[in-house]
Order: sequence, then structure tokens, then C-alpha cells
Amino acid sequence: MRPWLALVLVALCVPAASADNAPAAASYIVHMDKSAMPTGFASHESWYTSTLAAAAPEADMFYVYDHAMHGFAARLPAAELETLRRSRGFVSCYPDDARVVRDTTHTPEFLGLSAAGGLWEASEYGEDVIVGVVDSGVWPESASYRDDGLPPVPARWKGFCESGTLFDAAKACNRKLVGARKFNKGVFANSNVTIAVNSPRDTDGHGTHTSSTAAGSPVSGASFFGYARGTARGMAPRARVAVYKALWEEGTYTSDILAAIDQAIADGVDVLSLSLGINFRPFYEDPIAIGGFAAMQRGVFVSTSAGNDGPDLGYLHNGTPWVLTVASATVDRKFSGIVRLGDGTTVIGESLYPGTPTSIGNAGLVFLGACDNSTVLSMNRDKVVLCDATSTDSLRSAIYEAQQAKVRAGLFLTNDPFRELSEHFEFPGVILSPQDKPALLHYIQRSSRGPPKASIKFEVTVVDTKPAPVVATYSSRGPSASCPTVLKPDVLAPGSLILASWAENVTIQNVGEQALFGKFNIISGTSMSCPHASGVAALLRAVHPEWSPAAVRSAMMTTASASDNTLAPIKDMNGQGNEAATPLAIGSGHIDPNRAVDPGLVYDAGPEDYVRLMCAMNYTKAQIRTVAQLPAAAVDCAGASLDLNYPSFIAFFDPAGAAGERKFAREVTNVGDGPASYSAKVKGLKELTVSVVPSRLVFGAKQEKQRYTVVVRGQLKNKAPDADVIMHGSLTWVDDAGKYTVRSPIVATTVSSAGL
Repeated sequence: MRPWLALVLVALCVPAASADNAPAAASYIVHMDKSAMPTGFASHESWYTSTLAAAAPEADMFYVYDHAMHGFAARLPAAELETLRRSRGFVSCYPDDARVVRDTTHTPEFLGLSAAGGLWEASEYGEDVIVGVVDSGVWPESASYRDDGLPPVPARWKGFCESGTLFDAAKACNRKLVGARKFNKGVFANSNVTIAVNSPRDTDGHGTHTSSTAAGSPVSGASFFGYARGTARGMAPRARVAVYKALWEEGTYTSDILAAIDQAIADGVDVLSLSLGINFRPFYEDPIAIGGFAAMQRGVFVSTSAGNDGPDLGYLHNGTPWVLTVASATVDRKFSGIVRLGDGTTVIGESLYPGTPTSIGNAGLVFLGACDNSTVLSMNRDKVVLCDATSTDSLRSAIYEAQQAKVRAGLFLTNDPFRELSEHFEFPGVILSPQDKPALLHYIQRSSRGPPKASIKFEVTVVDTKPAPVVATYSSRGPSASCPTVLKPDVLAPGSLILASWAENVTIQNVGEQALFGKFNIISGTSMSCPHASGVAALLRAVHPEWSPAAVRSAMMTTASASDNTLAPIKDMNGQGNEAATPLAIGSGHIDPNRAVDPGLVYDAGPEDYVRLMCAMNYTKAQIRTVAQLPAAAVDCAGASLDLNYPSFIAFFDPAGAAGERKFAREVTNVGDGPASYSAKVKGLKELTVSVVPSRLVFGAKQEKQRYTVVVRGQLKNKAPDADVIMHGSLTWVDDAGKYTVRSPIVATTVSSAGL
């Protein structure tokens, strides 16, 4: 298992096999029209039970949903499925699929939260906001869930903790960890397994890491075997945490995840953090989109991970317009091994080697090329071996060969864009830049004081590194296959090499033959960036409980920064020479919590706007009802439009070079202190014409709304069949007083706009 991977759930709408080849029974998630329930039934559950008994006598219903959606999950023979489809109130169904690949001490400072007068102070550290996390459970003994100094649990909270294997609810939960539930009926319905730890206890580590990142209490003396020493805390350290365990080592099913979301909505969470997603699914087949819509309708802010399928375009998941989609970036901190040569030359590399001793002194040094000869490596196992791993895909191979040969230590020259994922060495190892190669070879080849020597010091943490942030190579890119006309991802957040709490009985890694365990772990992925944004959303909800989920998302997007800590454009780790990243990788930019609390203007949207969007996407009424839980008569497609009131723009042009014009209509709400006037400023897109009408917006009072139109004209042409053009710029509304800059990215591209 690779814990840095964001969870990917792949679901289908109809059985892949024919009825002849299908199994005798399978599990399905069934959507029902709640308004179609006949009179005489005491509850929807009794109606569903009666419907199943009539249509599918052999069915076994194991979940009833009433918040994330209306309907149930049941196991039934495929032959009875068609009868069920003809039942009163049936809307749609899809299989409960199980093809699953499973997707801090410094980041608050990097985000500016600890600054005097910042969002932490304004929000009282998120006190009394409740963050729900659907994941692999929780390790309640972690100090991240201590409730020191917290007031009583808010009276509005309806959730609770349930006991189970190795989990005593009376001892596990408190005023910090206010809820812990488990959902595994889908696992039992779809597989003949015995769950080893049948409780909310985390047996993976992922859920403890994500929930403590979002809202963990301060823990002093935290570190990963000496790296990243300091006080670990979540983004909203006084927010409450409710954990819903739906990801299991024995299997993960969409029915369990949907049940967890359903319960979180019923319990009354304010923010829902989902470090998981489904690849290439339309909204009406995506339980995350469906549950997210229900949460949004009830005022719950939903934060999701973009996925770890970068750097190619178009592999982003959770491209759902009613949730926040978060990409991943580095922070201004590196974990290092310091190499000192016999002539005094010092080279600093990257390493998270956690073993002992923490230094190697005065060992022989030898250069062995690509380190692809196991015999030569074994002959030099008592030395520090320098390996040239600069060719494609050679880093992991070189590390493997050096480890198998049991060399004293390995130094690996590489510019592999995925190199951060190799820093967890099981033997003494350091990743070095190819720029260090000349100095290293000069010393090795011309050493005049005897055989070349090297010393290495581990457990080194370097902060204030530049540039930062940089987009992680693995972070999934847009456009969103599920909805290409809405630019995704939305924002960038810290996700690479993040330290947070861990399940203490779960192996962190091995050093040689020894398994290491600890209270904290450092891992990477959009699974880590998502809870950073979730915690920031909790802080914003604490200050602005009246804001809609769309307003919170807008505030985070329009105040995000497109610049790094050198004031240059944010770069892409995948680019040669770290080229500037496009909004298809970073969205609006890197979150800036202190600015988001007072954004000046917001772009709002509600359920009816998203319904009109789905109408324009040519969804059928049944498909829209599946997502929006509406009765047939309530689906109104008047005014259907792909142009959602969103804080970003993406314009698709003919790759053959035909001239085009793309229009966008937007409405902004003044959330500043009072009357204000704004002027439009367009940056970039020099090869196109961008007009904004009107170019001035005047607001007479707070909460007043104004509309404007953006028109992008011109032509783009691919220089080669597979060389899509991506141009980008921005529209910024600047108020006359100079207090607010409300920025939206604009992308013009020849990338295909075809959706699912």
C-alpha cells in the first residue's frame, strides 16, 4: 500500500457482464424518488423493504439513505434488477463497486495562520466548527485529539461514538473527537471476509493523518524520527472532529462511503473532508458527487482531493462544481542529508532516512555510474556509493540495486520529478541534484589526500527554502472529465511531505529488517492537501457562518496566490527547469487563509444553478434527479447554461485554428464593509482579445450584487496533432481604496472539451 495515493473508486452504471455470465447476486446502490412513497407506509425504510420484497424477494437490503441521497443499498440477483427498475419511485441504480486503489509542524506558519491578527485569531482557531472526515478511521490515543481547554460539545451536534474492536467509545471520544462511526455493510455484502478490527479504530494511518491535519490539537515535541521537530497542529486546532470509517483493509465499497456521508450530514457536520474520489464518472454515477450535492444543499462545505494521477492533463477526479477540488504542492521546507567530502566540500541533498546512527563518518566514496551492476555494487558494499540516476525511470532502480547490495550508503544524482516519493530510504541514502555532479566527480577523480572519503549527517530539516510552493508532479490536472466547462482544480494547498499524526500500530517503514512505528508520519498526496483546505474552510465558517458553501469556496479561490515566495509565478515540478504552472494544475493558486476571510467580493451559486448546469450538459431528468434528489416535476431546465457563476473561466477553441468567441456572464456580491467601486484589470492572453463589460462595478451597500460579462475572442492552433495549446491569464477586480484584489484565472485552450 502507498498511503500517499488519493483513493480512487471506479464505479459502473450497469453490470459489465451479461446476465448469463453475471454472478448470482450483486450489490447495488438504488436511488428512489422520496415523494413517490404511497400513503400507508410508516417510513421510507418500510416502503423500500416492501418494494424489494415485491420486486426482488431474494434481496438483502443493508443500507437505507435519507440525507446524502434517497434510497438504499441492497444485494440482489441480477435477474431481479429489471423488475426493481419498474417499481414505483425507482430513479436509478449502479453497482456497489470495489475496484479500489487507495489515494503539521510547519504548514500553519507557511500559510500565515500563526501571524498576529491572522485568521486563527479572527476565528478563535475554529472553535465549535465540526469537521467530518470520511476515511480509514482514527487513532484516538493520539495527542492530536486531546480536548484540553475546549468548551462543551455544541448542543446542535447529533453524532456519537460507537464502540467496537479495540475501541471503547467512553474512553476514545471527548470534546475534541466528538464522533467516531464505522460503515462496512458493503464489505460484508460483497465479500466473504472477517474484519479484524471491526470498529472506528484506524488500522491504516491515513484517516488519522488527514483528520489531524484538518483539525488536530497542538502537540509539542512532534517529529518524524528527528525530522520536522516542533509543535504539530491542524489548520483549525480548536475545531471538533468527527471520523467516519468507510475505508477498510478488507475492502472499500461505494455503499459504505455513501452511508458515511449520509450519516455525517445527519449528525450536523459543518465541513466534510474527503481525501478520496472516483475516476471518470459522470455526476449521476458518482456517490461522492451525489453525497456532496446533498451536503451542499444543507449548507455543509465539502472539500475533496484532486487525485494523484499527474502530470498528464485530464486525469483529475472530483471535478464537481459544488465541491472544492484541491491540488497538491510543496512547502518551504526540505528534509535533508548533508554530505561532506574529504576536501571540505559540502553538498545538501534530500532524505528522510530514519535509522540509527544518524550520521556516517569518513567512509570510502566511489562512483559507480548508473549503479546497475549488482556484482560491482556488492564489491563496494563497505563504501558510500555515488549513482548517476539522471536517465528516465532510473532512480528507483538504482535505489533498489544499492539496497540489495547492502552498501554503506547511497548518493543518487537525479532530477526525477517524482523524487520526493523516494526520500523514505530503508538504508542510508541521499538524493542529490545533478548540478552537484561536477564537484563530486572532481573530488573523486582528483583526490590528492588518499582514497576519496565522505561523511553524511541525517535528521536535518531546512526551512524557508525557495521557491515554494511548487506544484507536485503527481497532482492530477484538469480539465475535469466530468464537467470540462468548469475550470478545475480550484486551489493549491500543501500536500507534499506533510507531517501529521499516525496510527501507532501501523508500520511507517522498514530500516533493513526492522519495522518502524511512531506517533507521526510524513507522507505526500492530494489526500494531504485536501484536509489543509478543509481546515481553512472550517476557520472561515467560524468567522462567516452565514456564507454559503459556494461563497466560502469563492473566497478561497479569489484570494489565492499565483506567486511563490520569490514573487515569481508558481512553478510546476514536472516542467523542465520548473516552468510556470498553468491553472489546469494550480486552479486559482495557493490558498491564502488570512486574505480569504475578507475577500471583498464573492461568486455565489446554489442548487438551482447546478441543476441548470446539468440540464445544459444534456443530462436526462432521471440523471438530474439522481444527483439532486428532486421529484420529476421539480426539475426545471428553463435557462439551462454551461456558464456557471464560478470564480474562474475556461474557454475552449478549435485546435484547427478557426476563430472563435467565448462569452461568460458573472454576478458578484459585495461582502466588504460597505459601498465600494471596483475596476477590472486583465493580465496575460496577449494573443487573444479579452473584454470586460462593464469594466467598473459600483456597489452602494454590503450584500449588493452586480453583473458583468467577459468575452474572449481570437484563434488558437495546435502546432502538432498532440501539442495542445494552453494559454492563461487573469481577471482581477481592484477596489478604488486599494484594499481588495479579487482575482480569477482565465484559461484559453485547444484541449478537448468533450465530457463523459
